[in-house]
Amino acid sequence: MTFEGQHITVAGLGVSGISAARALAGFGAKVTVVDGGDSETHRARAAELRAEGVAVRLADAETLPEGTSLVVTSPGWKPSGPLFAAAAAAGVDVVGDVEIAWRLRGPGAPPWLAVTGTNGKTTTTRMLASILEAAGLRTAAVGNIGTPIIDVVLDAERHGTLDVLAVELSSYQLHWAPSLAVHSGAVLNLAPDHLDWHGSMEAYAADKGRVYEGNQVACVYNAADKATEDLVREAEVAEGCRAIGFTLGAPAPSQLGVVDGLLVDRAFVENRKQQAQELAEVTDVRPSVPHNIANALAAAALARAFGVEPAAVREGLRAFRPDAHRIEHVADVAGVAYVDDSKATNTHAAEASLGSYPHVVWIAGGLAKGATFDELVKGAAGRLRGVVLIGADRALIREALARHAPDVPVTDLERTDTGAMSAAVQEAARLARPGDTVLMAPACASMDMFTNYNKRGEAFAAAVRELPAASA
Repeated sequence: MTFEGQHITVAGLGVSGISAARALAGFGAKVTVVDGGDSETHRARAAELRAEGVAVRLADAETLPEGTSLVVTSPGWKPSGPLFAAAAAAGVDVVGDVEIAWRLRGPGAPPWLAVTGTNGKTTTTRMLASILEAAGLRTAAVGNIGTPIIDVVLDAERHGTLDVLAVELSSYQLHWAPSLAVHSGAVLNLAPDHLDWHGSMEAYAADKGRVYEGNQVACVYNAADKATEDLVREAEVAEGCRAIGFTLGAPAPSQLGVVDGLLVDRAFVENRKQQAQELAEVTDVRPSVPHNIANALAAAALARAFGVEPAAVREGLRAFRPDAHRIEHVADVAGVAYVDDSKATNTHAAEASLGSYPHVVWIAGGLAKGATFDELVKGAAGRLRGVVLIGADRALIREALARHAPDVPVTDLERTDTGAMSAAVQEAARLARPGDTVLMAPACASMDMFTNYNKRGEAFAAAVRELPAASA
């Protein structure tokens, strides 16, 4: 794809926007970056780009620059924004950085193994990269995981350093990637999230399902989540592409699953009707909780679709360590385990986390993002020893608890100062008994009280370590 001489507008002065602007300018495009901000940080970034020949317009993210022939948007910008309405009125296409990266691939470019879903994307993508590395393949975990995918694609094109990419894709990124057609893709699960951006659950699911369009070898779906299988059925794929399921139970033919504590493959074997190939033990997956085992099976399915041998699956899973704040054991205090799952920022993630422990004192709350909590509370009620609520939308969870778990003790903390998390942990310790788990799985976003979920998790861990007799 040639961009030379095109007038391209890049929406957003964040990491992906800067990456796209530099890459497109490097290919000879006349680039203008627009952003509604005008802070000191914005001005510093703008100065750097202007020094490289890129035009930047701050404090105006609504007006389409004159002569624009293509808009490249950062993932989080809503499709309903005025800039995109202006582009539509002018007959100008809007795409994202993932689409640009896809178009920039040349002959011999590394294939993409893509992962999406409401929860578990980052963990699964990093598991996949670990398995690929164990197989001796040169790879990188990229995309929504943090490394701008344009930078990685260009580096691979220039230096030929990679054999395959493990690509995490958000629903935002998939929405703006109309021509994407990966080697193999997976949708881990589907639950309501980001509906304020997509407008409806149907639109959200359709954008997730874009990861299957044009797949070459395998569409990996969650056998326990019919919506993911439905997306496979609806996708237009390459001739011979297969539907591969994963399940926490015994697998049917063309599935991966669990038998007698083993992860097994009945999809990529010679006689899948009668044979199963052992890949790893459940205990090779850390932590060995159900939703993380599902992540491991999805990663294994994508790796096997790429031809990775079983021994590398085992080795890669054993070598993998999850990122912080994902069902992370912090300490044991007086016979009680304290677990940080600050990354559980929606009800689906919190449901999986709560289901991993038999007796829980639950720390929850924050920004609900339009979520409701009745189904979550109803499903977890039998496990709850007590609940400590924090954050702006805690009343929504308190009301669901009153309806579905009226006998569970609830502490409602109104404070939002820097000592609030310490108070929450102390209240949880008071409610817990030996053998219980104090679990921070907030089911909400963090920005009402913390910069991000990482800072929330760090505050929880610090508060736990302040408890008497804490032991890592």
